[in-house]
Amino acid sequence: MPQNEYIERHRKLHGKRLDHDERARKKAAREGHKQSENAQNLRGLRAKLYAKQRHAQKIQMRKTIKQHEERNVKGAPAEKEPSEAIPAYLLDRANPTTAKALSSQIKNKRAEKAARFSVPIPKVRGISEEELFKVVKTGKKVHQKGWKRVVTKPTFVGPDFTRRPVKYERFIRPMGLRYKKANVTHPTLNVTVQLPILGVKKNPSNPLIEVNVSDLGIVTASGKVAWGRYAQITNNPENDGCLNAVLLV
Repeated sequence: MPQNEYIERHRKLHGKRLDHDERARKKAAREGHKQSENAQNLRGLRAKLYAKQRHAQKIQMRKTIKQHEERNVKGAPAEKEPSEAIPAYLLDRANPTTAKALSSQIKNKRAEKAARFSVPIPKVRGISEEELFKVVKTGKKVHQKGWKRVVTKPTFVGPDFTRRPVKYERFIRPMGLRYKKANVTHPTLNVTVQLPILGVKKNPSNPLIEVNVSDLGIVTASGKVAWGRYAQITNNPENDGCLNAVLLV
């Protein structure tokens, strides 16, 4: 039995409380008050994330209402049997017009599919090589060569990283700009935790990092505990001195 179905198992063995339905009804009635309180009292990043979540919920609710209205639209009834043959493209004129509701449903499915791959910050400014690296000249005064580069932006190195000998090291990563942990915010739980970084997705124009989420207890559909998830960086670490990110769920 999966580890997250203990409530269903307890209900099958012992049943529900006698006032379960009444308590569920009261809890649903209090939801509006709770949402209003959160909207008024939340501050900072949590307020932005909550407002975005409520905005998406309202849009989905309006789409659902519109779907129900479109589903009841009927076409004009056939007046009488036609005496001549009707072309194929006119056969559906007298039938109920449910095509609008069907097209809306297809559009919503496509939007939900695209939302799984959406990120909190869709457009991120790219970084040029001149901004990312600083040229370091080495050698004697007469024969100086500029083939070494110093990384000027925050960088990540794994736990098994070993520097090459100084003579052969082309890219120099300063210790002060190395980050091993990130402050990751869960968008639905509205909590921020410090998680170790597993890796960086190699795309400089869209900063994504892979973090270890085993401490959060996130479970996959098959019942296994998730290990690594992607998160998008939301701040400028070289200015703030820390790495803030939003988890992609």
